[in-house]
Amino acid sequence: MTIELNGESRQVPEGLTLAALMDWLKLPADRVAVEHNLEIVPRARWQETPVRAGDRLEVVHFVGGGCILDVGAGC
Repeated sequence: MTIELNGESRQVPEGLTLAALMDWLKLPADRVAVEHNLEIVPRARWQETPVRAGDRLEVVHFVGGGCILDVGAGC
């Protein structure tokens, strides 16, 4: 079936939940947030939220890092 994932059409297997889709995409569930048809879905609901043809998903990855600038120091 076809879904829209981060603005691009993507073919995925039918019958997936959000949790199964994250596994299928090999995404670390503890480091992403998912918007499903314009609604942020709490991770606790991923197992019960089906993915259907035509759904629009935005997956945001959390990335650590950065630096604290000190006078005279660089990153």
